[in-house]
Amino acid sequence: MRLTPRGGRDALGSVETLSDGRAVLTAKVRAVPADGEANQALVKLVAKALGVSASRVSIRQGATSRIKMVLVEGEGTALERSILAAMGR
Repeated sequence: MRLTPRGGRDALGSVETLSDGRAVLTAKVRAVPADGEANQALVKLVAKALGVSASRVSIRQGATSRIKMVLVEGEGTALERSILAAMGR
């Protein structure tokens, strides 16, 4: 995921391709990137969008970077449907 802190609103965005060819889901949060606030806001945003508890969402890589690898624990097919629904597909 690519996170934009101080983004004006908490929202998932679109899938974009980075210069190295990786596809990322974009997200914006109102929180500032200090003391883990933006990361916590991202975890809550992803959990709410996918209908899972925040304890099932964690940032696995990129805690201090805009590019993050996020792990969501749960049943794969149900999560896939939730992700597509959250993206409006």
